[in-house]
Amino acid sequence: MIAQNNYNKPGDYDHLVVNRDGKLLEWLLENVKGLSKSKIKQTLQGRGIKVESKVITKFDYPVSPGMKISVSRTKRNNDIFKSRYVKIVYEDRYLVVVEKNIGILSMAAGHSTLNVKTILDDYFKKSRQKCTAHVVHRLDRDTSGLMIYAKDKQTEMLLEQDWHHIVYDRRYVAVVSGVIEAPEGTIANWLKDNKAYITYSSPVDNGGKYAVTHFHVLGQNNDYSLVEYKLETGRKNQIRVHSADMGHPVCGDIKYGNGDDPIGRLCLHAYVLCFYHPITHAPMTFETPIPTSFRKLIKY
Repeated sequence: MIAQNNYNKPGDYDHLVVNRDGKLLEWLLENVKGLSKSKIKQTLQGRGIKVESKVITKFDYPVSPGMKISVSRTKRNNDIFKSRYVKIVYEDRYLVVVEKNIGILSMAAGHSTLNVKTILDDYFKKSRQKCTAHVVHRLDRDTSGLMIYAKDKQTEMLLEQDWHHIVYDRRYVAVVSGVIEAPEGTIANWLKDNKAYITYSSPVDNGGKYAVTHFHVLGQNNDYSLVEYKLETGRKNQIRVHSADMGHPVCGDIKYGNGDDPIGRLCLHAYVLCFYHPITHAPMTFETPIPTSFRKLIKY
């Protein structure tokens, strides 16, 4: 039996052992009893499937004999959560992981500004949770993808103070303009904002912050490239500026782009987020699918 994390109540999880090679969802549908197919799929989408103590949301995650799988049977508060802009991927008493849609800020820029924090605070109130959402990192309004919010000040401080050690893998996927010749590589320079709040780069220290981005090309056509970016640092506008530095700006980028806007949005999505839980120190792994619109454009 897998040792339970201390934020789960006893009985929250059923514990199973894999008996054959296969894909996670396929195996769950065959072996989890008492739950409908739709409920199993819903649970897999961040609501309580752990493989070897890691939260997994990827339906085709490979499993093999001997692996230990935990399946949550607890009815989550996010069953009552409804928002076109935000999806709750994971929640416990210390933090919440969400997938943000485009068109919404991470936190308020004004009293009437649509933002994720306000939506979460309203949800916490409706579900009678005595907490508020604490912002620990941000995504631009027009960037979609995974984010963490703390539910108390202590968790917020733990995440902020040791962010680069706690978060051990952050990856984005983007559609960029043109065909990138190198299949992979690294961009590294200094980033600094000017008085007009435009981030610009320099190959030498310009008084800004050193930024490192690793890239890997996933697919291409004659006009665009689908690229995975792995952040070694997390600077403001880092991927957008580094993409432009390569001569292949992110499509739909009004500020740093070249006018390419094939699908009417900034083609940047935070799709992998891996971190050690700040309280239990358990490794947490989250991955969302590459947006369908990105795949269709590249035929990937």
